[in-house]
Amino acid sequence: MATPPGMFDGMRSVAPLLVGVIPFGLIFGVTAAGSAVGGGLGYATSLIIFGGAAQLAAVQLFTEGAAAAVIIATALVINARHLMYSAALAPHFREFPRVWRLGLPYILTDQVFAVTIIKYETERDPVYRRWFYVGGGMALWIIWQITTATGVVLGASIPESWSLDFAIPLMFLALLVPALRNRPSILAAVVGGVMALVAHDVAYNLGLMIGAVAGISAGVLGERVGRRG
Repeated sequence: MATPPGMFDGMRSVAPLLVGVIPFGLIFGVTAAGSAVGGGLGYATSLIIFGGAAQLAAVQLFTEGAAAAVIIATALVINARHLMYSAALAPHFREFPRVWRLGLPYILTDQVFAVTIIKYETERDPVYRRWFYVGGGMALWIIWQITTATGVVLGASIPESWSLDFAIPLMFLALLVPALRNRPSILAAVVGGVMALVAHDVAYNLGLMIGAVAGISAGVLGERVGRRG
């Protein structure tokens, strides 16, 4: 059976970006297995959330005993950027069958959006566009599932005395540093970090969510001020 047009191109376009996804997935799996969440539930977040930063936040909050509503709300705030991705892709998805438009957002990630939106600038064939997106999204989804599952298996064999809880904040820092490319992003990081520390003792473990909301708001405000200037 022939590969649908565009699918292989989508896989090939996202392949170089998997270099960063593989170690991230492995470390997340190991960290989840060594946390209060446990390997089974930790891996389940890869299937349900499928978003590294949101999964990390969920694991950390669960380990700290946060309420379910707080965990869910924090994950939604962290993944709020997908609203912008969806808005940018929506005009290109209009020609797709309805069932595809309902299912494709599940595999939307930063990497898939980046390669897809660039490809869509020159490619007009709706069938090619659809399969290009599917190819990139499924390639990343499969790698993420494999690496996080592998990490969980490896983490389960590590003695409990090797507490890996410290790895969660370290992973957040590893994600943060490459994103500090301009003033708005630096402002968002500083404000978010400070607010999270200040609100650390807030009831229901709301500190992380307060920091996330404050950081995003500061970044958006900083970008708007920069445009006006």
